[in-house]
Amino acid sequence: TSFILLPVLGWAIFSGDPILSIALALAAGVGLLEFFAMFWPDKEKLVWKIGGILFGTGLIWAPLSIGNGALASLSFFAAALFFLVTYARGKTDSFWDCQLLLFGILYLPLMLRLFRPLETTDILFVLLGTFATDTGAFYVGCHFGKRKIWPAISPKKTWAGSFGGLGLCVLLCAIFGAMYGQHSILAYALIGAAMNIAAQFGDFFESALKRWRNIKDSGKILPGHGGI
Repeated sequence: TSFILLPVLGWAIFSGDPILSIALALAAGVGLLEFFAMFWPDKEKLVWKIGGILFGTGLIWAPLSIGNGALASLSFFAAALFFLVTYARGKTDSFWDCQLLLFGILYLPLMLRLFRPLETTDILFVLLGTFATDTGAFYVGCHFGKRKIWPAISPKKTWAGSFGGLGLCVLLCAIFGAMYGQHSILAYALIGAAMNIAAQFGDFFESALKRWRNIKDSGKILPGHGGI
């Protein structure tokens, strides 16, 4: 799956807009479809899902010049509008649905929107940190992992794997900074450490969501990857 997707990912990154924006919108749309399906399976809340996906993918093209707070406010407005309409139709449980809709939009499209103003090297740097975190944690954890970090959330993740991911991420980010950066190597190493922590918490967060919903994978579109 990775061998097929990496060239496509590279093409989108190096092509820039509009190819990059289209790729981000596709990722956001499929990601939202998987996220909403965790809570609204099959055809349940079909209008909510379609509306959320359409708004979320459209958010990729929203101008950042008005500020991220405005984008978040716009997302809240959309969710509140859904609640208003459904409540007027007698759906008294719709506020819970409104919260899911809003959270999905903030969780995926709004975060992916932040990629668009970045330079190609910046995007590669962010992806490098994320991939290094995952790869380092997997291989070090498989060979040396014994003590679990948070078994109630993710029973396979170990402290050894966590530090392995941190080490590889910091190392590769420092090398990247030395080759392409405009600041000190230490600055890139520190940013790498911050990205590593963010990536690991993001991994735990999704694991908690899956465990809460009692599912193993959020989707089956990408074989072996547990969801987009």
